[in-house]
Amino acid sequence: MFFQSLTAVAAIPFASAQLNQLAQDAGKMYFGTATDNGELNNTQYVSILTNTSEFGQLTPSNGQKWFVIEPEFGVYNFSMGSVVADLAASNNQILRCHNLVWHSQLAPWVDTMTWSKENLTAALIDHVTQEATHWKGKCYAWDVLNEALNEDAYYNDYNIEHVSNKSNAARANIIKLLQDDGIRIDGVGLQSHFTVANAPSLDAQIENMQLFADMGLEIAITELDVRLNEPENSTNLANQSQVYENTVGACMQVDECIGITVWDFYDPFSWVPDTFPGQGSATLYFANFTKHPAYQGIVNALTNGTDSGSDNDNGDDCDDDGDSGDKKKKRDSHWWRL
Repeated sequence: MFFQSLTAVAAIPFASAQLNQLAQDAGKMYFGTATDNGELNNTQYVSILTNTSEFGQLTPSNGQKWFVIEPEFGVYNFSMGSVVADLAASNNQILRCHNLVWHSQLAPWVDTMTWSKENLTAALIDHVTQEATHWKGKCYAWDVLNEALNEDAYYNDYNIEHVSNKSNAARANIIKLLQDDGIRIDGVGLQSHFTVANAPSLDAQIENMQLFADMGLEIAITELDVRLNEPENSTNLANQSQVYENTVGACMQVDECIGITVWDFYDPFSWVPDTFPGQGSATLYFANFTKHPAYQGIVNALTNGTDSGSDNDNGDDCDDDGDSGDKKKKRDSHWWRL
């Protein structure tokens, strides 16, 4: 069994402070996780999920997507999305809402109806208005527009975590155009679905985040996970830990990066194995609820601040002016809402 063969790796000591506590102590708004309704039947999982020292923010993985919210044209059902939203509210956790517009997981009628530009625009406006109004005042942020760009080329997307044609297109062809038209856009979400073998470096992520920050945007890491090729071993788990550490470390080094969300924290509930056969173990907890070495990698980044990763050679960029408390207060007073 894997858990027997890697006992020494999984049993490394962890800092007593937990992730959300460490993130807030460092001046960030939250460290959070996505979760889904069916997962809430697992009592051990829920005990970790609702520990606000561990996770100060929740994102509904599926409960606010179009296929759930408007299963029939003009018929709205908010009950599934309310499960995680109500849990966050009852536990005093920040709610990031996900998502209003996406090309995937649409209700079947969206694909089967005949559309003109006019009636599709009207249906889209009605859907966004109904959903955003229902949760008005309850969401810290909405992923308003999700995955709008092709690979060639606010807003939430994948493969915009380092400077590339796609991230540059996001800045020039979406964000700047909206800003030039006077349309409010508060921030950008970097999904950060990485693989152990192909993840941007610490410095590459810092550079990219800073370019978004220079546009007056807040930045959030919204769907972080790091998949590896099965089976797990000490080498790929150590490499996974470094990727997590680099990504969280980049957020630590950019003031405008306000928080990190992992795309669930428990391997059995990860989306990865079904989507990428032969890959998995992408989260922070094994099936037996022991922690990946990546958990400690995140702790390293949160506690070491701007000196987080082994590939970080920017020690002169450290900002240790003692103002993290003031920055936290400022972020606590700023809420992205429609």
